[in-house]
This record gives sequence, C-alpha cells and structure tokens, in this order.
Amino acid sequence: MRLTPDSPFVTDVLDVVESIPAGRVMTYGDVAAALGSRAARVVGQVMSHYGSDSPWWRVIRSGGHPPLEHEARALEHYRAEGTPLLDAVAPGYRIDYTAARWSPS
Repeated sequence: MRLTPDSPFVTDVLDVVESIPAGRVMTYGDVAAALGSRAARVVGQVMSHYGSDSPWWRVIRSGGHPPLEHEARALEHYRAEGTPLLDAVAPGYRIDYTAARWSPS
C-alpha cells in the first residue's frame, strides 16, 4: 500500500484519530479495526508520517504504552486531558487502557 497524504486510508485513519475524545485512547489495532482492516502497522506508519497535526497521543501501543519515543510529550497531554494512567511516572508509565479505551459508534 502506497501512502500519500491524500490516500483514502491515510484520510480515514486521521479522521478516526480526530474523533477520539480528550482523555480517551485507541490502540493502533483499534484504529485499523474501526476501518475494517488488520493493518495496525500501517496505522503506525500513517501516524508517523502524517499524524503530527492530529491528537497523536491518543493512539497507543498495545499494553497501554504511549507512542514510542514520545512518552514525555504524550504524558503532558494525558495529564492535561485527565487520561487514566497506571504507574504515572515517566518513563515507565502506561495508560489505563480498560478505563480510557474508546470505540467509535
């Protein structure tokens, strides 16, 4: 799959990410599933290349881990939005996925 800013998959991923409410999260796999796909890694690529203007911190790794190499910046957003956290001390914190998980209707 070739990803460009105007690719339908890129647009769809960013639309799902924009719809995640403050204080809630989805995993890369959740975003893919919401689009009827199993391409969690491609969702990660979309976020890496085109997600900087979106609420990127609301898309997390499985196990409740924040985006890799953005843990400190993401923690600021989680605290500001009141996202439920586990072990809320950087760098080893996680998001309380059970409490924070969101699914589009």
